Amino acid sequence: MKIAAMTYDSVEILKEFHDDQDLGFPLLRDVDGKHVNALGVPDENLDRGVPLPGILWLAPDGRINAKFAVRGYRTRPPISELLDAVGATSGS
Repeated sequence: MKIAAMTYDSVEILKEFHDDQDLGFPLLRDVDGKHVNALGVPDENLDRGVPLPGILWLAPDGRINAKFAVRGYRTRPPISELLDAVGATSGS
């Protein structure tokens, strides 16, 4: 499994944050909300292209195996829910 994060921030902001936090996974830039809208996670209360915070588990072919998108940036789904979804989809 590979991990990446995506945001609409500038390349400069992404690089600075990535370097400061020593993340160990890539930060990707979503220009004009293209991926946010294609993946179906826009926050309808904000400007177009701003996503709901959350987690997506994508198959190698781009299918969405699990989507956990929540309103508000302070709350995330419990990791147990994500692991249950991964286990159910992968047959583990």
